[in-house]
Amino acid sequence: MLLNLLLIAGGFVVLVLGAEWLVRGASKLAAAAGVPSLVIGLTVVAFGTSAPELAVSVSSGFAGSADIAIGNVVGSNIINVLLILGLSAMAAPLIVSAQIVRIDVPIMIVASVLVWALALDHSIGRVEGGILFALIVAYTVLQIREGRKSGADEGAIANGEGKPSVALNVGLIVVGLVLLVFGSRVLLEGATGLARAMGVSELLIGLTIVAAGTSLPELATSVLAAMRGERDIAVGNVVGSNIFNLLSVLGLSAVVVPGGIAVAEGALSFDIPVMTAVAVACLPIFFRRHLIARWEGAVFVAYYAAYTLFLVLDTTDHAALHGFRQAMMLFVLPLTVLTFGILVARTHWRRNAKPDTSD
Repeated sequence: MLLNLLLIAGGFVVLVLGAEWLVRGASKLAAAAGVPSLVIGLTVVAFGTSAPELAVSVSSGFAGSADIAIGNVVGSNIINVLLILGLSAMAAPLIVSAQIVRIDVPIMIVASVLVWALALDHSIGRVEGGILFALIVAYTVLQIREGRKSGADEGAIANGEGKPSVALNVGLIVVGLVLLVFGSRVLLEGATGLARAMGVSELLIGLTIVAAGTSLPELATSVLAAMRGERDIAVGNVVGSNIFNLLSVLGLSAVVVPGGIAVAEGALSFDIPVMTAVAVACLPIFFRRHLIARWEGAVFVAYYAAYTLFLVLDTTDHAALHGFRQAMMLFVLPLTVLTFGILVARTHWRRNAKPDTSD
């Protein structure tokens, strides 16, 4: 078991280094070529922070570990919102731009529902994967058009002093890709070995350990952005990464893996619905004042802890599972929905309230 843990830890380190070098090289290369900053953010940064998920899911699919492939994507999306966004909001209240509320969050919700619908037959085939990947292309085009309307793509990002070396940046990209492939294989070997040693399902390992490890770039980006005052970036990184995971990572994995990606019953009946519910929950929270307060971030983190506890209780068939499920379904979830519903309604009434100007 110790060897498997070392392989997982080493795989995580290699994945993070690979993603970092890939993003650095591609960003500087694109900036040197005069590519607008918006396009760099939508393509290079989004791909870079989700590159570990892509590498692990594709490798898992080819290795026949479909549960890790699907668990990695679903678990990463749950972690991105509940844990990463929650921790970021606890570090500093997060500002949510109107575009994210109006465009990106609804797209994230639609993408989540679409993946759920495509997985109802317990598989996401190559044609369905192609549809998902085509949608990420359409989403990128939409973002570029919106950016041009708002004047967000005026110029390119400047990285460093002087004109960067093309050869150096191409080298960084190549090395980054190699590290991603190598790290994903090491991580996969450790994860599957750990699942066998502990006697638990690969789906559980994918939803927890693997998903947490591949979400490290998002965690670093969002928390640091929040602490440095770049709070809109923290939210945009999470929402954009979730959309990329669903449409690009899962879509591309289904396209390149022979036979597509199989979806286990447990993921279909519980984890994917939780992922979708988490995406839907973002809309009223983001809509309220376009701000995620510290206490709301704490609620997100608490729900991630509850979700993880449920997974552990369910896997071990613990006697407390039934009582925990009843408490969550009958008390905690309804109370949370009611609280946020009241807050959203009050916010809506205040926005629509007009001062009385009559004499």
